[in-house]
Amino acid sequence: MIIGLEEYLALGALLFSLGFYIALSKKNAVGVLMGVELMLNAVNLTLIAFSRFSTSDITLSTQVFVIFIIAVAAAEVAVGLALILVVYRNRQTINVDRTTLLKG
Repeated sequence: MIIGLEEYLALGALLFSLGFYIALSKKNAVGVLMGVELMLNAVNLTLIAFSRFSTSDITLSTQVFVIFIIAVAAAEVAVGLALILVVYRNRQTINVDRTTLLKG
């Protein structure tokens, strides 16, 4: 069985939908962060699939763009976990519904 572009796109859509559901349904800040990371990885999967099955010369620039997304995702995790730690130290919870630190 040969795996084509449609299968990669279906898997990417499934992963993105799962990440979107997790990001919206979790009350835990770490769970929300994991959902966002899953969505970014689904986008990376679809970009690499398009790059693999493309016949033009844009494959290298697409792969560089994917590495840039991975670097941004790593920075987002570092900043997100730092914010979660600060909120936990101040409020003793990482529940998104219970943190009212930024309300005016």
